[in-house]
Amino acid sequence: MVGAAKPKGSSLHIGLNRVDPTHYVGWKGELVACENDARDMETIAKGQGFATQSLLTKAATSTALLDAIEKAAKGLVEDDFFLLTYSGHGGQINDVNNDEPDGLDETWVLYDRELVDDELHEMWSRFRPGVRVFVLSDSCHSGTMTKSMFLNPAPFLPHLETRVRASTGPNLRPKFLPPDVQSKIYKERATLYDAIRQKTPRREKVNVECGVILISACQDNQVAMDGTKNGLFTEALLKVWDNGRFRGGYHHFRTEIAGFLPPTQSPKYTIVGHRERAFEHQGPFAITVPRVAAAA
Repeated sequence: MVGAAKPKGSSLHIGLNRVDPTHYVGWKGELVACENDARDMETIAKGQGFATQSLLTKAATSTALLDAIEKAAKGLVEDDFFLLTYSGHGGQINDVNNDEPDGLDETWVLYDRELVDDELHEMWSRFRPGVRVFVLSDSCHSGTMTKSMFLNPAPFLPHLETRVRASTGPNLRPKFLPPDVQSKIYKERATLYDAIRQKTPRREKVNVECGVILISACQDNQVAMDGTKNGLFTEALLKVWDNGRFRGGYHHFRTEIAGFLPPTQSPKYTIVGHRERAFEHQGPFAITVPRVAAAA
């Protein structure tokens, strides 16, 4: 359209190398590469013309994250682009809304508390129709856990430890909240987390009109790994991106990233809200408005 405003891009980059042990019953959740992941993703975003913000470790609180997303939702209009990247631990907590097939809500392990996936899903409903959202999550989402594991993790721990040993090298560590720690946290913080989930609407009652593409670091039954400089997923992403020389759409981007990862860590591709094929076929991180593309 002649005279139409140029689309703008806003990005938020989260990286936590540890968490507040006061909330997490003494667990510090120490990692090595997550702040580097956030910085490297912010560098990509700046290069593509995004107005960027980062929240690292102590600054990566639930309030700061939700406020930043809320600000983006209020400021972006049709054809604008919001990029959100997260690198840190993933967790799970028992589902009180009964909208998860495995009986668990997935979480991002922020500095002050866990952010429940239903909270993030509700935030997408605040974006206007036609806004494009791309989320990269370098964390674990271990979907083989069940509510019985959450309440009594002991019988499942040998299987989980075997999975971790199969994935780790000498300098790698898993990016998930250990289930025994998760159980202790919930026992002490049940009032907090139950209140959060009770006030968050069920997903089927949330109307998401923007288009969200999510690429996460692994499948629900796998473990995402931290590294020495970058997490394995982010390291592979940077190789594929190749300083902007990558050519292809978002699904191809995911497939190429997977090619640099071990079979124990396969990235997951998910669409939330309005599915826009032109957006999916567009090059990753491109703020320009996608044109209708031929079938890939």
